[in-house]
Amino acid sequence: MSMINAALVESFDEPPHFRSIPAPEAGPGQEVVDVLAVGVHPATRGIAAGKHYTSPTRLPALAGADAVVRRADGGLGYVMVMGAGSLAERIVIDPAAVIPVPDGADPALLVATMNPALSSWVALRTRVPFRAGQSVLVHGATGNAGSMAVKVAKHLGAGRVVAAGRNRSRLDELAGEGADAVVQLVPDEEATAAALAEAAAEVDVVLDYVWGSPTELAMRAVLGARTQHTRLLDWVQIGGMGGDAITLSGHALRSNAFRILGSGFGAVDTQIMQREFSELVGAIAAGGMTVRPQPFPLDQVEAAWAHHDAPGERTVILL
Repeated sequence: MSMINAALVESFDEPPHFRSIPAPEAGPGQEVVDVLAVGVHPATRGIAAGKHYTSPTRLPALAGADAVVRRADGGLGYVMVMGAGSLAERIVIDPAAVIPVPDGADPALLVATMNPALSSWVALRTRVPFRAGQSVLVHGATGNAGSMAVKVAKHLGAGRVVAAGRNRSRLDELAGEGADAVVQLVPDEEATAAALAEAAAEVDVVLDYVWGSPTELAMRAVLGARTQHTRLLDWVQIGGMGGDAITLSGHALRSNAFRILGSGFGAVDTQIMQREFSELVGAIAAGGMTVRPQPFPLDQVEAAWAHHDAPGERTVILL
């Protein structure tokens, strides 16, 4: 029996382990591909910890949620296999789900960047009627996805981007990476509200990675400071670092042209999502937006799981 190396989740309380497993075989309508790089994203860790809706119900199971792969014809592709696992030297995929990767693209850089960039790209491209020249507030901009949202908004033509987050040093860096204004979210709620009102009163779109009570504060500040209450404001819920729920006054909805909507895999048609995957792969490969990969070999998967990404960095396992 032919064997390959892989990273297996054997317990939700432990990191994946380097193991040898039988090589996969393609069934009808499937294809076996070589895996080149896999990102260790927050969702990837959550899946392996049993905390994600796509976590396996039976163990052991392959770790990993996405990959850059090499096909039999030598071409590269990007695949997202949420729940199926990708951290093995070879995996079985559905050929229809492969996003072609341009020749010469760096697999590590691509797999490091796709996941952080995807949320804001999909939100601005599919969930709101965003147009070049409009302004965007990124609420929670100092995490990897939020930082990337600043770059994505600029790449898609935003006329002004406001970055709001807690990490002062990261905000200062974002000021040199495309943010036109920054707001530090501090424990003093009055100071935070005043800063948000000054910097973001007239934005057209909010990409919200925070939610919870900090978002309640931000909504009150931004809506209360708007000078044109009939000007549409789309508030897109993407992440929940600050909590899973908010309390919102009905008055806020009645007294403003104000829409709240979410953006995620359940909110976008699969065919549209595939199209956006392709567009985003092309933009990343062209150098428009990047996250710095921090590479680990497959046999050091436990060390990779223990590594804490610095701002602008993403752990990547190379095979």
